[in-house]
Amino acid sequence: MKIYDDAAGAARAAAAPRWRHALPQLADKPFLSDGGLETTLIFHDGLELPHFASVTMLDRPGGREILEAYYRRYLEIARAHGVGFVLDSVTWRASPDWGAKLGYDRATLADLNRAAVAMLHPLRQEFETEATPVVVGGCVGPRGDGYVAGAAMSVAEAEAYGRFQAELFAEAGADMVAAMTMTNAAEAAGYARAAAAAGLPSCISFTLETDARLPSGESLGEAIGFVERESDGAPAYYMVNCAHPTHFAAMIDAAVEAGEPWLARLRGVRANASTRSHAELDSSTDLDAGDPDTLGRDYAALRARHRRFTILGGCCGTDDRHVAAIARTCLAA
Repeated sequence: MKIYDDAAGAARAAAAPRWRHALPQLADKPFLSDGGLETTLIFHDGLELPHFASVTMLDRPGGREILEAYYRRYLEIARAHGVGFVLDSVTWRASPDWGAKLGYDRATLADLNRAAVAMLHPLRQEFETEATPVVVGGCVGPRGDGYVAGAAMSVAEAEAYGRFQAELFAEAGADMVAAMTMTNAAEAAGYARAAAAAGLPSCISFTLETDARLPSGESLGEAIGFVERESDGAPAYYMVNCAHPTHFAAMIDAAVEAGEPWLARLRGVRANASTRSHAELDSSTDLDAGDPDTLGRDYAALRARHRRFTILGGCCGTDDRHVAAIARTCLAA
């Protein structure tokens, strides 16, 4: 098995964190992130990803080069617009349970997590400028399905489970932990605690259904409030991902009208290209990429509702065309 040349090579490629103690995306300047990595690899590049796990790309010939080319497309958009970029690792499904399903033992899985973060440091060095700070994030995903809440862990159980990846990310020089597609508040709170215990700030990003609620049934405000209480306010900020703007725009309007305090903690969006529900997406054999320009306008409308939406990227079905459209619509050239 060849993982990023070898484990020693991954360790050599690791670098000291640059932004861990002062995340630049907490200012009011816009940042971009990438789009739907897994859907791009599967539907556009024609690759197979067992269990939707992009980390397996580091375990196949030429995989690292494909990932680097993917990231470069987005980094070039950020640099062209003179804005920052949040560069997240390919480790959304590299936690212990998913690693076991993929056939990796714990040591190999640890090497993959370290290698996934290590490969981002040279990309940062290549693209970062004063106008385009690049933040390296170690990405974690739900222990179970990203569309279904399933059997929820307690906060303590989630903290223990999340420590595996958080500690590896800290060792590999990540600036932060990005917990994406969180389906319930207890798991999110545990991951926020795990990141803090490893000395890392975190972003908690919730997935929402077409009714603007988490798959667990919790409202976004309830989930953010729970995480704040259970983690002593550990997350640096919160986001929404894996939902279309039309699914939650009315909820944001209502929260703005009511002056909900949790809105101040909500900083970013990584939306799906499709307006389909999660159940419809899960059963689809085709890619609904929507219209990039329409999605860009949807983002502009969201930012008009809530100006603190400053971290902008994509999720399922989006690619660099969508992020370029978002940049054109929302950012000054």
